[in-house]
Amino acid sequence: MKRLSIILLPIFLGSCSLLTRVDDDPVRHLLEAEVPSRSENSSKPVVAVARPMIPPYLERPEFVTRTENGTLKIHDNNLWAESLDAGISRVVADNLRRLKGSTNIQPAANFITRDYSSLVEIRIERFDPLPDGNLILECTWLVQPIGGGDAAPKTFRTTVPVVESKVPEINTGMRGRVVAMNEALARLSRAIAKAL
Repeated sequence: MKRLSIILLPIFLGSCSLLTRVDDDPVRHLLEAEVPSRSENSSKPVVAVARPMIPPYLERPEFVTRTENGTLKIHDNNLWAESLDAGISRVVADNLRRLKGSTNIQPAANFITRDYSSLVEIRIERFDPLPDGNLILECTWLVQPIGGGDAAPKTFRTTVPVVESKVPEINTGMRGRVVAMNEALARLSRAIAKAL
């Protein structure tokens, strides 16, 4: 029995090297402002952008895709580098800051006190790809004055084509989706900027 173990040991060790673990590291994505930069030369308006309300199925670190039959697919290897609601707030604030040329448009979490004049509130209904290859953003938003008064919510809907890069190093499977999300948020930001 001992001889058989000695004979089988090299074969067993050799087969283990064939079964080595393959690391499939997840890709972490970050939303980015798409509005071109320009000089910020004004301290007005002073606006805070609240974290948006997003559907519960999007409140997770993994990307979620809706299939044709209405089920959800979780993409374990494509993760957000920050929570999606925080990323949306940051990007909308950055876009608005660039559009208005103001240094004082920030996510609400960046303000120590409520020394802003308006609060942008967003409620997202859908923000994911459609089966036809377009990304949809459906939401309502409002700019609430802090000094009192009610603001009426406005509806917003846009679709953006999801196009993957032709450069293999950039095409990571979900990069086209992130680019489309950035563009959808830029369009939303332009609509909000008109109300500021």
